[in-house]
Amino acid sequence: MRYLFSIAALLFTILLQSCGVYSFTGASIAGKTINIHVLENRAQNVVPTLNATLTNKIRNRILSQTGLAPQNSDNADYDISGTITLYQVTVSGVSNTQQASQNRLTITVQIDFKNRLDDNASFNQSFTRFSDFPATQTIQAAEAKLIEDIGNQLADDIFNKAFVNW
Repeated sequence: MRYLFSIAALLFTILLQSCGVYSFTGASIAGKTINIHVLENRAQNVVPTLNATLTNKIRNRILSQTGLAPQNSDNADYDISGTITLYQVTVSGVSNTQQASQNRLTITVQIDFKNRLDDNASFNQSFTRFSDFPATQTIQAAEAKLIEDIGNQLADDIFNKAFVNW
């Protein structure tokens, strides 16, 4: 039994080695370099540092999961640019007294991803995420935590679309 387990482990290791571009995130990475532009802010009523914050979330997620080297040129294997198109606070819950009980922050980014190694994997797509917070709390008090949560979700969505094909 121990012998069979050893053979199975060895075959599994050989299989992973032969794939070359496999990662445990499920990402398929053929390239070596990526150019990640700072997101442009076209949304109204937005925090001045939002574009830098979201760009850093996307950059950190991609670089930590892929092993790609950042490159600031048009010769990179992958290129990501985008625009923040929506930053909106709305009521998401109402109590029985017709008063707001929950508010929702929604952020939308339009991403243009170019895969110079496989043009069929390139895309231009809008990604939207939101997070709710109590109506008793001001947006200014909740904003940092909401942006952190939404930024992580958007970074995951963009990473998965670009490299995992979810």
